[in-house]
Amino acid sequence: MKISPLFVLWTTLASCLAPIAKAGDGVIDLTSLANYADQTVPAYITRNNTPPGNAITDKGATLGRVLFYDKRLSRNDSISCSSCHQQAHAFSDTATASTGVNGTTGRHSMRLINARFAQEVRFFWDERATSLENQTTQPIRDHAEMGFSGANGDPAFSELLVKLAAIEEYRVLFTMTFGNSTITEARVQQAISQFIRSIQSFDSRFDAGRVQVANANTAFPNYTAQENAGKQLFLAPPPGGAGCAGCHRPGEFDIDPASGNNGVITKIGGGTDLTNTRSPSLRDLVGPGGQSNGAFMHDGSLTSLAQVVEHYNAIPNPPDGNTGLDNRLRRPGNQTQNLNLTQPQKDSLIAFLRTLTGSAVYTDARWSDPFDDQGNLTLIVFPPTEIAIQKTASNTANVICQAVPGLSYQLQSSTDLVNWNSIVATVTADLNGLCQHSVSLTNSKFYRYAYVVTP
Repeated sequence: MKISPLFVLWTTLASCLAPIAKAGDGVIDLTSLANYADQTVPAYITRNNTPPGNAITDKGATLGRVLFYDKRLSRNDSISCSSCHQQAHAFSDTATASTGVNGTTGRHSMRLINARFAQEVRFFWDERATSLENQTTQPIRDHAEMGFSGANGDPAFSELLVKLAAIEEYRVLFTMTFGNSTITEARVQQAISQFIRSIQSFDSRFDAGRVQVANANTAFPNYTAQENAGKQLFLAPPPGGAGCAGCHRPGEFDIDPASGNNGVITKIGGGTDLTNTRSPSLRDLVGPGGQSNGAFMHDGSLTSLAQVVEHYNAIPNPPDGNTGLDNRLRRPGNQTQNLNLTQPQKDSLIAFLRTLTGSAVYTDARWSDPFDDQGNLTLIVFPPTEIAIQKTASNTANVICQAVPGLSYQLQSSTDLVNWNSIVATVTADLNGLCQHSVSLTNSKFYRYAYVVTP
C-alpha cells in the first residue's frame, strides 16, 4: 500500500491500489460505476414500462446485478436468478424447465432482454405479477425455485432479509444505493428490476437497417431480398401477410397487452394451461450464431423457429373451453387461423426473425456475473489513486478523496502510522463522490479516510 508523507489511504474492503475491475474477476469498482442509466435507445423505440419512482440508476442496477447473480438468495445457496436466466442465452434457459432448490419450474424461463421496452406492465407468462418489481421476488418466495416460501418447511422471506443484512457487501451496496444499510423486500425488488430493465439489445441487423429508412415498411438496404420479404409478411395482416405485427409490435416487438392465448395450451409434464397470454419480446429469439436461445412458448413445446412459424400458419382448432384464444387467431365459423403460407414464405419469415438478434448483450460486462469462480466478491470503495492534501493556511488543509457518492467515511489521523484516531466520524461523499474535510496540520503527520462497515 502506498503511503505519502502526509496521508495514507486505507479501506477494509479493497486496497486503494486494487486493479481495475474486469468481467469475471469478482471485483466491482464502486468509484466508477458502469453506465446503466444513460444507455442509448433508438428514437423509434418509444414504449417503456418503468414505473414512476423506480427509474434506472447506476447504483441501483449495480446492486441489482449482485442480487441477480447471488446464490445466497436461495435457501441452500445453490440457485440465483441467473441460474434460470442466463446471459449466454438471452437471459433464458436452454432447459425446458429450470432447476430450483426443490424441483423444477412449472414453465419455461422467459427471456429478459428488453423487458423494459414494452407497453405491458404485468409479468410472468400468466401475467400474475402486477409489475416487474412484484415479479422479482416471487421466484425467491417459491418453494420449488429458491425456497424462501415460509411453507413446506421453508424459511420465511424475512429470514432472507436477516441473512442479507449480515453480509458485509450488502451493507455497503444498500447504503450506496438507498442512503442507509436497511434491507427490505421493496428495496430488493427495486434494485433487481432496475438491473433487468437495463438489459437492452439494439445492435441487431434490424436496427442497422431501421435507422437508414423513414419507417419499418420501407425495404431495408442491409437486408437480403428474402429478409425484406419476410419483414413484409410479418408486418402485413392476412390475407396476404402473416399478421405477426398485430400482437408483436415493431420496433420493440413486445406483446400487445390485450392479447389472449396463442393456442399453445399444454403444461410441462402434461395437462392443460389456458392462462398464458404474456410473451417476451421477439428480439434475440436466437443467439448471434443462429443457435436457439432455448425452446419457445411457456411449455417449451416448440424447439425451432420453423415450428413456431408453422404453429401460426395453421393454429390448431381450440378445444372446448378455450375461450381465451386471441381473437386475431380466430376465423368465422369457430375456425382458427390458416395462413396457407408457402414454404418460401415461411423461410422468408424465419430469415427476418433472425435479423432481430443483437450481439453485445451476450458479452457485455454490465450484465455479467460479478462473482469470481469461487463465488467471492470484492468492492472497491476508494479509487486506485491517491487522496490529496490542499493547504488552506499555514497550519490547515483540506483532505480530499474521490470516493463513492453517498457513502460515509471516517477521517483519521496518526503520528506514527500505527495508532490512528478519528478526527471526524462521518464525512459523506457528495453526489459527485467528493469527500473532503479541513484538518489542522499542527500535531499529526498522517491522515487517512477509512471506510468502516457497520454491523
